Amino acid sequence: MALSKDYDLLVIGEINPDLILAGDEIEPAFGQVEKLVDEAALTIGSSSAIMACGAARLGLRTAITGLVGDDLFGHFMLDALSARGVDTAHVMVDSARRTGFSVILARGSDRAILTYVGAINALEARHIPDGLIRSASHVHVGSYFLQTALRPGLPRLFQHAQEWGTTTSLDTNWDPQASWEGVDEVLRHTSLFLPNEAEACSLTGEEELASALPALAERVPLVAVKQGARGAIARFRDEVVQVEALPVEVRDTVGAGDSFDAGYIYGYLHGWSLERCLRLATVCGSLSARAHGGTDAQPTLAEALAYMQEDGIEGER
Repeated sequence: MALSKDYDLLVIGEINPDLILAGDEIEPAFGQVEKLVDEAALTIGSSSAIMACGAARLGLRTAITGLVGDDLFGHFMLDALSARGVDTAHVMVDSARRTGFSVILARGSDRAILTYVGAINALEARHIPDGLIRSASHVHVGSYFLQTALRPGLPRLFQHAQEWGTTTSLDTNWDPQASWEGVDEVLRHTSLFLPNEAEACSLTGEEELASALPALAERVPLVAVKQGARGAIARFRDEVVQVEALPVEVRDTVGAGDSFDAGYIYGYLHGWSLERCLRLATVCGSLSARAHGGTDAQPTLAEALAYMQEDGIEGER
């Protein structure tokens, strides 16, 4: 694919920070009981923003659009995204809203998440100019189920994007309401679908990925499914490939799936094979887990390719 537009990637989604509290004894206790944690950090949060940072880190010309409040968290996110090479010129600042945020209680590779929605669910499709969609080679949407105001207009937005020569991808993330509704209509206009294994099974009503993957392949041309420590699997038409995760010391899996998305889309936009895209995605997801937060350990393209070469995969672009 020729990357000749203003942006290689436009990310449409939620923009909010994470407050990460990490430790072995992380569970809070009511009754005014105070506990101490081992580590704490205010970092870039949200699936969409983390994915945008990962893509920019790999070298894609990346822009993000969404809503934040005119508040401390909103300005923190704009500054942090810009510092990581993401174009924030199309982010809308609404003084009538408060920026959403998540508190993450991290224990080893597991975590619990408490989220204040704030402006996360306020973005609507009508807020996004047609010219912005046309300016990108690819459009990605994350956290579908959290973005309740965006959902009604998203199928038409994706349809128009494809009509204008812009490919599309979707990562629904988990559905807090467990309804899993409305996705099929969007998938009709989705070029690449990027769920994890639990999401793939929930969306299809299947108990095993072996049944969920072909069911999804009937709805969307290309599906890449994240399987955590077991790696990932992808299907395009009748071709299926599976790769293992890298053996890294895991400190925090927050954002690993979003870094996976960034890696896959990089390869996809450069016309790589199904296996090579999946390997880059898996390397990016694995390496991102080396540090707390979703962005601090995201690899550059050179770093990711070095790991791919160790796996015997050609590293030339």
